[in-house]
Amino acid sequence: MSPKKRILIIDDHPLFREGIKAIIGHNPGYEIVGETGTGRQGLQMAKECKPDLVLLDVGLPDVRGLVLIGDILRCSPKIRVMVVSMHSKIDYIVKAFQSGAMGYLVKESAADLLLGAIDHVLKGHYFMDTSVSHQVVKKLIGLPEKQLAVAGSGYDLLTAREQEVMGLLAEGLSTEQVSEKLFISRKTVENHRHSIMKKLDLHSTIELTRYAAKLGLIDIDLWKE
Repeated sequence: MSPKKRILIIDDHPLFREGIKAIIGHNPGYEIVGETGTGRQGLQMAKECKPDLVLLDVGLPDVRGLVLIGDILRCSPKIRVMVVSMHSKIDYIVKAFQSGAMGYLVKESAADLLLGAIDHVLKGHYFMDTSVSHQVVKKLIGLPEKQLAVAGSGYDLLTAREQEVMGLLAEGLSTEQVSEKLFISRKTVENHRHSIMKKLDLHSTIELTRYAAKLGLIDIDLWKE
C-alpha cells in the first residue's frame, strides 16, 4: 500500500478548516498532518511536518499569503502549494501562480472540486478553478508586456525585502502594521521606505500606490476594500 499523502492546512477560519478536513477525510489516501491559522506558524509546521501538499488561504492575519508561498517553497521545493481562497479576482490568481502555487480553488467551489484538485496537484499538474480559468488565461496572454514594463520601471532595482515592504505600503498598511506583519522594527520599515522612495523617485504614499497599481503589482480593488 502506498503511503498516505501528507497535507497541511493554513487558514485563519477554524470552521472552514473543519470543513476541509471533513472533505479530505473521504479519501483514505490523504492524511492531515497539521493545521494552523497563521502564516508564521504555518511555515514552521511546513518545515517540521514535511507535507506533500499545503492548502493555503492567502488572506492571513500576520503574513502576506503570496509571500508565504515563496517561503514555503524555499523551505522545501518538493512541497506542492494550492491556494484555497475567497478571492476570485484575476490579478490575485495570476500572482499566486507566479509566486509558485500549483493550484487555485475558490472557497465556494471547495465542496465540489477539492478532492479532484488535490489529486491533480499531487500528481504534479496545475489546477485552476473552472469558474475563473477562462478569465485567467486571457489575463496571462497580456502578461509579457506588463512584465517588460515592470522590468524597465526601476522596480527591479529594489531588493526582495524592499519589494515586499513596498507592496504592503501600497496596499495602505501603516508603518506599524508592516512592522508587525514582517516581524521587523518600525525603524527598519522606515529605512526601507526611504530607500524605495529614493530609488523610484517617489515622494508620497499616494505616488507609491499609483506606481504599484500602474505596474499591476497590487490589486487596486482589494486595496480599496
